[in-house]
Amino acid sequence: MSETIEREAYRYIPGPFQYSAGVVAKPGFAIERLRFANPVPLEDGFARIGAWLKAAGLPLSAFCACELRSPAPFTDAGFVAFNRIYVGTLERWGIVANDRNPVARSNVCPEIDPPSTPSFHAFCISRPDSGMGKTFMIAGSGEAAEGAGPYSEKTVRYGETSPDAMADKARFVLGAMEQRMAAVGATWQDTTAAQVYTVHNPHPFFASEIVSRGAARHGLTWHYCRPPVVGLEYEMDCRAVGTERVL
Repeated sequence: MSETIEREAYRYIPGPFQYSAGVVAKPGFAIERLRFANPVPLEDGFARIGAWLKAAGLPLSAFCACELRSPAPFTDAGFVAFNRIYVGTLERWGIVANDRNPVARSNVCPEIDPPSTPSFHAFCISRPDSGMGKTFMIAGSGEAAEGAGPYSEKTVRYGETSPDAMADKARFVLGAMEQRMAAVGATWQDTTAAQVYTVHNPHPFFASEIVSRGAARHGLTWHYCRPPVVGLEYEMDCRAVGTERVL
């Protein structure tokens, strides 16, 4: 995993153009999470987030992570096209330049009652706070290796959903979470929450893989969602924040 890159209030783990692999607040700052009571369409969500930041006296650059909900998994090409639209706003906000994106992200697809258009579920901001310990948000990761190439060629046990295959996928994703946390000097012991996104039963490997690593030390939130690209079956993210609120 690459070394982190510094911004004003946080450091981030470099990733592809659409997201960073995670963010961690710098000393004197803290990351907070805000969740919308209901999904908010992308354009309206950006407007509401911008207005919230202005009212809080924070710059647009304080926006450092988000969790999205999409109608259905994208094809490889469709995912790239959507990401260009999403990143376009971050470029206009002055957060992204030359495809270097500091904002961490998860983007998943509810299997039941999905939104009609890509929408915000939650977002994180960084703000001055000298009293908090380490706060971070690790971006969502599915069971595919990062880098170029079609997802079908870099996905763990592509097209398989047996309990054994799902356990292999979970091990890969848990390992990715641990690598990303290591990049910000953290472990599962530092987390305040972990989330899993799958429509397949995680119980066969819940104790042996998830609990045994400490990933469920505060329980585990299971969202009945699919990862954002066709063919992916399992995704996770995790975080350490001291303040969470619902808007």
